[in-house]
Amino acid sequence: MTLAKPRWRNLLWLAFFFLTLLWPIQRLVESYYLEGLQRKNGQTLDLFVANLLGTLQRYEVLPQILGGLPNVQGALLAPMDAEALDTANHLLKRIQQQTGADVIYLMDTQGLTLAASNWEAEHSFVGNNFAFRPYFRNALQGETGVFFGLGNTSFKRGYYFAHAVYVNGAVIGVIVVKVDLDFTETLWGQTPEQLLVTDQNGVVILTSNADWRFTATRELSAQEQRSVIEHQPYPSITPARINLNQRDWLTIDKRLDKTGWQVSILAPQRLINEPVSTAMAVVTASLLAVLLILGLLMQRRRHYLERIAMDAQAKSVLEDNVRMRTQDLQTLNSRLKQEVLERESAQQELVQAQDELVQAGKLSALGIMSASISHELNQPLAAIRSYTDNAKILLEQQRFAEVHNNLSLVAQLTERMASIISHLRAFARRDRLASEHVALQPAIDDALALSANRQRSMQVEIIRDIPDATLWVEAGETRLRQVLSNLISNALDALSERGSPRRIWLHTQVQDGWVILTLRDNGPGFSAEALLQACEPFYTTKTSARGLGLGLAICEMLIKALKGRLVFANHPDGGAEVTLYLREIPSSVNLRSNEDHFA
Repeated sequence: MTLAKPRWRNLLWLAFFFLTLLWPIQRLVESYYLEGLQRKNGQTLDLFVANLLGTLQRYEVLPQILGGLPNVQGALLAPMDAEALDTANHLLKRIQQQTGADVIYLMDTQGLTLAASNWEAEHSFVGNNFAFRPYFRNALQGETGVFFGLGNTSFKRGYYFAHAVYVNGAVIGVIVVKVDLDFTETLWGQTPEQLLVTDQNGVVILTSNADWRFTATRELSAQEQRSVIEHQPYPSITPARINLNQRDWLTIDKRLDKTGWQVSILAPQRLINEPVSTAMAVVTASLLAVLLILGLLMQRRRHYLERIAMDAQAKSVLEDNVRMRTQDLQTLNSRLKQEVLERESAQQELVQAQDELVQAGKLSALGIMSASISHELNQPLAAIRSYTDNAKILLEQQRFAEVHNNLSLVAQLTERMASIISHLRAFARRDRLASEHVALQPAIDDALALSANRQRSMQVEIIRDIPDATLWVEAGETRLRQVLSNLISNALDALSERGSPRRIWLHTQVQDGWVILTLRDNGPGFSAEALLQACEPFYTTKTSARGLGLGLAICEMLIKALKGRLVFANHPDGGAEVTLYLREIPSSVNLRSNEDHFA
């Protein structure tokens, strides 16, 4: 029997077929990455456009509203009255500060600026004539004048809204609001993509690349050139052409019909080329691996055919080769035994891997529990450190009575730390301690005493509105102190972000069977995101050195176990407000809590 040689020619044809597949695969990969990049940039473009239009719309009606103010009209009716002009200047400055506009200024019908919010600035608009600006002429004609350009007095870019000021149906002047859009460039951040906003002349007015600012993306027509010379919106009447190779960028555009602008996002071509090159390298390597495997299979097939030929030859002389056949069977049996042993070994490795996975899960749970214990013990440890440092100083001064008092406080805090660990261990095994009857005022006093040094160092004023009569609630002493200490500590953290005066208000009231404790500060308050996620584990607005994001989550867990609740809000006068609801215990059934003794 003649054996066929390995069909290497077929392998070469298969390799050629794989090579022809590389081009459509590359096109498919490019399409995939391009679609993803365009989708992401499209969403970014929509957000930027919405933010830009929202900023402009916020100021669009402001000139019309200001034109109806008596002090504005009075300045135009009496342009020589210094008192009326001074009143208008102060009014415009106050409104400019309240609205965040760049400049607000008032012009007579000849374009002369009579009053402005920047009348005290070095480059004041007062006394300048802006009749050449198109927004002035449009406002005189009864329209809302709009214009974007570089100020020829302040040399600062801005978007202008202008409206006529009417008295008895007659135009007596024009009021203009200039909006600073420079901040929109800073919102872009450091990304490979570049922002490009061009006006109706094709000139770049907003961009994330400072070198492109006020450059032209195309040649200006004669009419556009005359408009530039007349209105002077740019630093130069002949803007230089932008040096931009379109082949190096992927562009997505959006037209703003209201302003005539075009907003573009330019993504470098390398954002597509790099992942495509990587993907194609993986595909090519995979195809080469397939070819190699096929070659090995072809070689193995040849060996298999050789074995068949040998078996066929052995069959022809079967009677003479019984011993050889028996030996072959023994060899095969030995091989099967080896495979069984290998499978058993693989099974043992699988069981061991599963055990290691279970152990990893246990270690993860221990890590979470350790993070909780670390967070809850930070406050007592800080107090112990403070008391021991004071004790050293007092020992040097031989003030033994005060040293004894500090050591007593350290002992109490140590007992409290043991109680906290007991509670955390109980929560880890989902075992809730029974509620007790607890006096609220002593718990508040203990929580304030724990942070007294920090309050004094930060000069925080504590304003208490708590009745003298004892309020009894359904809680546990240690758990209640835990919650109050966390809430007061969070308030102090928030107050550290602002200057003096720093205040914390504590107020209690009894309503419908609840004792309601309200804790408020005059810090920055909660953000919208913080109000939604304040009680989620590991969510925090602090640095990792100051918090793990577990305090409020544990507080909410403790309060829910006591059938109470926590409510987070921002006070109307500013600052955060946390409201704690606890079940009221009538004074006739008050019992002293024993939780700390059995924790």
